[in-house]
Amino acid sequence: MGTMVQLNEAGLFKSQGLIGDKWVDAENGHTLPVNNPATGEILTSVPFMGKREAEKAIAAASQAFTSWSKRTANDRSKILRQWFNLLIKNKDDLGKLIVLEQGKPLAEAVGEIVYGAAFVEYYAEEAKRVYGDIIPSPFPEKRMLVMKQPVGVVAAIAPWNFPLAMITRKVAPALAAGCTVVIKPSELTPLTALAAAELALQAGIPPGVVNVVMGDAKGIGDAMLDSTEVRKITFTGSTGVGKMLLAGAGKTVKKVSLELGGNAPCIVFDDANLDVAVKGVLAGKYRNSGQTCVCINKIFVQDGIYDKFAEAFAKAVSGLRAGNGLEPGITQGPLINETALEKVERHVQDAVSKGAKVLVGGKRHSLGRTFYEPTILGNASDEMLIFREEVFGPVAPLVRFNTDEEAIKLANNSEFGLAAYAFTENITRGWRVAESLEFGMVGLNEGLISTEVAPFGGMKQSGLGREGSKYGLDEYLEMKYVCLGNMAQPVG
Repeated sequence: MGTMVQLNEAGLFKSQGLIGDKWVDAENGHTLPVNNPATGEILTSVPFMGKREAEKAIAAASQAFTSWSKRTANDRSKILRQWFNLLIKNKDDLGKLIVLEQGKPLAEAVGEIVYGAAFVEYYAEEAKRVYGDIIPSPFPEKRMLVMKQPVGVVAAIAPWNFPLAMITRKVAPALAAGCTVVIKPSELTPLTALAAAELALQAGIPPGVVNVVMGDAKGIGDAMLDSTEVRKITFTGSTGVGKMLLAGAGKTVKKVSLELGGNAPCIVFDDANLDVAVKGVLAGKYRNSGQTCVCINKIFVQDGIYDKFAEAFAKAVSGLRAGNGLEPGITQGPLINETALEKVERHVQDAVSKGAKVLVGGKRHSLGRTFYEPTILGNASDEMLIFREEVFGPVAPLVRFNTDEEAIKLANNSEFGLAAYAFTENITRGWRVAESLEFGMVGLNEGLISTEVAPFGGMKQSGLGREGSKYGLDEYLEMKYVCLGNMAQPVG
């Protein structure tokens, strides 16, 4: 364990991949450092694995599938419940790992653990509810039924911004359905995934049911796409990578779930409750320093409330405190790396050059490294780069509008369709807007909409399929129709 990593349960600090029942290094001995984005310190090094290790992990998952898929739903439910219990029991250690490798403040990190564990709890319950159907037959001699069965080995590719929740949101329903998994966490944040895998083993999830490999994204991805044993790809990340995975999955016609880019709009109407709107937009924009796929990225404010909202929002944003997430009172951590910081700078510079006014922030933070000041840009417009691209940072552009139709048109003017938000006290207007927005999720008078019991996913180029809720379980099941013939019996 690195000198700066002190956990209550030292056994949770893993720095090797998991294949079957063994914690292993890369076959070629190559490693990759894991950095703390707040300090630059190297926490540890993990194996830089590739295609060979991924193929072995797939083989382990394929072997384990035979027995895991035949376990009763009740058995799988009990084991998942034990995994949930261990995640909650160790939430402080897991939260600390997230702070160290990803940067978000400790309270937010522990909140992610609770949120991520909730998917395990939910699907532990849903495992027992994979119901089929009896179809009334139009033929007297035939009986017809539909059963649901696990799809097979699942390749789960997760991002760095939610190192636990984006994994449990995929793995929990897969395991509940009877599938086995090969997880590829981000190379930037593998430690939380490895700790969660250790707890899965402790919970009694059999070896090979959960495997973890990390390193060469292309090599691992190619192994997953080329394998005929992998029957499902689930991915959260950029739209560009998602398109490549979708095309690659076509070679063996795998099931695919994609949760891709966002660039979420938010509409603040002039009849909105100002306090509710400011609180909701603050939470929806600056959580994880703006590094979430459902972050509010462009804020359309109606002319009648624009000045009041801008003033109140600026006051709220000025109260955010940036720093190392392990320090008390911190609400804003660093961006994940220098590349992310440069992207934020590029968006702000472009907006200012095209007439935007910096109301708060607008530059690198005095803390240095990858910290950026929480920022508000006034007088933004659709000509600016930040309007078209997801900034993935703590920058909120305000765009003035006049009519409802104008706001809806501006909001829908995007290739993305993941999440959208609106604030209004008029229920008729809110309902009409929710129906008109071309997005998979809509928050009305609410900036935090994610929960394990509701479907998460988008329209257009924001992806395919849904995660969470009862709908998320179907993503890991195949539907099989069975027809029984010659069933007619003589009467009497």
